[in-house]
Amino acid sequence: MKIQTIIVLSAALAFSMTGPICAHDSGAETVTKNFEAAIPNIPGKSLIAVEVDYAPGAASPPHTHANSAFVYAYVISGAIESKVNDSETRIYRAGESWSESPGSLHSISRNASKTEPAKLLALFVLDTNDSPLTTPTN
Repeated sequence: MKIQTIIVLSAALAFSMTGPICAHDSGAETVTKNFEAAIPNIPGKSLIAVEVDYAPGAASPPHTHANSAFVYAYVISGAIESKVNDSETRIYRAGESWSESPGSLHSISRNASKTEPAKLLALFVLDTNDSPLTTPTN
């Protein structure tokens, strides 16, 4: 199965389940787990999909993800400003994506707009028992 097919299927499954799992900043950012499953052909690995809704001007605190997590982020709507490790700070718009290797520092993750909401889908491939998904660094 092609990676594009897996991503599309994961996104479709992600939107079929809802329920907020955390909000870092009292309503400014909401993270909702949409999907979680063991990957049958990769023993010990799981796929978790979360949707991150940013209010206008909202930001996540600097953070890392679970040590084993490879993260694929896809902007669903709006624009997200992001900086991972020593890369340039960049604005990603709806339809654009990026990835984060295990152990990456995500120092900037915020809505690039002060007036419009933004939303992204983050897919985590990680060791099944690795948690938490996100750890603030400050």
